[in-house]
Amino acid sequence: MIGIDLIKTDRMKRLIERFGDRGLQKFLSENEISLIKNHRNAAGFWAAKEACAKALGCGIGSDCGFHDIILSKTPKGSPIISLSEEVKQRFGVTSLSVSITHDGEYAIAVVALESYLLIS
Repeated sequence: MIGIDLIKTDRMKRLIERFGDRGLQKFLSENEISLIKNHRNAAGFWAAKEACAKALGCGIGSDCGFHDIILSKTPKGSPIISLSEEVKQRFGVTSLSVSITHDGEYAIAVVALESYLLIS
């Protein structure tokens, strides 16, 4: 399955200006927040988590929350995506990959996943 999401980076800029790290904590862990350099990075992480939930076919909610989707980076700065064990098992996910890009005022993310279960 594939999920994609697009977000205006200004949306994240306003969230950070208004709430700071407290706003980021709504959808990011402390480890993820430590990777954020600016509002564009934060917007990319938001898009990646939304794209992942779309690939799972459930959206963000009771079956998969923002904190069930875990983002990190390789030593060269490429994004890595993983899931909590509970969500990974619930959806039978065997493989996940993510790509995040920025263009002008937008951040875009695509997530591809493989599952041994039929996701509906």
